[in-house]
Amino acid sequence: MSDAPLHNQTITELSIQIREGALSPVALTEHLLSRINALNGPLNAFNLVTADRARVEAEAAETKLKSGSNLGPLHGIPYAVKDIFDVGGLPTTAGSRTLGDNIREQDCTVTQRLRNAGMIVLGKTITVEFAKGIAGINHIQGTPHNPWHATPHIPGGSSAGSAVAVAAGLAPMALGSDTGGSVRAPAGLCGTVGLKTTVGRVSRHGVFPLSWTLDSVGPLTRSVEDAALAYTTMHGEDLNDDSTIGIGTHDVLENLKAGIKGLRVGIPEDVFYDDLDPEVENSIRDCAAMFTDLGAHVSTISYPEARIAQSIRSSISSIEACVIHRKRLETMVEQMDPIVGPRMLLDLNRPATEYAAALRQMHALRRTQATGSLRDIDILLVPTIQSPAIPVAAFEESLETYIELSKRYSDNTATGNVLGLCGLSLPCGVSTKGLPIGLMIYAKPFAEDIALRAGYAYEQATEWRLQHPDLGWAS
Repeated sequence: MSDAPLHNQTITELSIQIREGALSPVALTEHLLSRINALNGPLNAFNLVTADRARVEAEAAETKLKSGSNLGPLHGIPYAVKDIFDVGGLPTTAGSRTLGDNIREQDCTVTQRLRNAGMIVLGKTITVEFAKGIAGINHIQGTPHNPWHATPHIPGGSSAGSAVAVAAGLAPMALGSDTGGSVRAPAGLCGTVGLKTTVGRVSRHGVFPLSWTLDSVGPLTRSVEDAALAYTTMHGEDLNDDSTIGIGTHDVLENLKAGIKGLRVGIPEDVFYDDLDPEVENSIRDCAAMFTDLGAHVSTISYPEARIAQSIRSSISSIEACVIHRKRLETMVEQMDPIVGPRMLLDLNRPATEYAAALRQMHALRRTQATGSLRDIDILLVPTIQSPAIPVAAFEESLETYIELSKRYSDNTATGNVLGLCGLSLPCGVSTKGLPIGLMIYAKPFAEDIALRAGYAYEQATEWRLQHPDLGWAS
């Protein structure tokens, strides 16, 4: 049994105690609700806490267990939901005042699957408006506070509240979405694990869209094993999401702990290692050395497809976002976030020819990398982001600064979305200012099992997973 406080324990640790009868879902839920009540004010991770509902769900989970019905390792575990995922009876605001009364009748596919697994909803977490932003800033509902520093630093976005909730011990798992890095960036900046799944692996039905081509769904957790447990329940075909049809499930737990001896690891220094903060560079070099020590074959590779992908990423997601929000931009832009609205207006009249050309090039890059740069490679090791979190104030000096820094903080993550890769961000260091540094493991499309196995091996060989932010400033 873990000696760590309940709020710092992993799903794996909590689940063992629940199955053994040493911990009840009701007691765990009450502990987390008490912590949310004490800390959500300064942290601003949740925009809606569903305390009464959580208590009812916890009682139901406990009753099932007492009757001998165990739904699996997620049974009785509370979690948080990014506020673009529908939960029946709750509003989905997508971080916007334009959707304040958007009460949903049914769960989205993912929350329904987690409910069926016995999980308990603690509430909704704050997102960048319409999931459009890598910094995690929301001027309408407030920006979640990166728990690693007393001065407001960017938490990463758009799944900002989800990352803060997990990092600060308000929930052991939270849902996120990733179109250009919205799971991995906040995971990297807040010191959690974040899994970006391949489009088609996890249903997006009932998830407020940003880009129908690039949107993906994934969990933010405290450990790689927890991410694998959540993914196991979340993924699978759903007739309500065409991208998942014909894509079967796979077992990512069977070989999770098998080690990485013989794994072929690529270091693509020609694209993902541009303009690195020295502390980030040192941490990633240490990661590569660790993979060698663990028996992997590590080599430097060239990855020209990635460089091209960086140049076309906004031509897909930004244009699709404008299609989704065109009416809102024409009639309600003054009600939108003062950063999100103007940024989207800049993209409103980009030509369809640009979009069509980018899509065609995207598919060509995905084909050529399979027989080219990635042919003899199992995974890539890259920095999640080129530098640790910076103060929110520095990001907001001007719209131009916001756009420039947004590109820097999303280059490494958004490239993987265009190339169709799956990716895992996990902690690999802490800067001298006490801010997390993230390692990103990219694997080929639909190879989540390889990314998770590699991440687990690294995680267990280091102690970064045991680091937690000091929240004395928030008390």
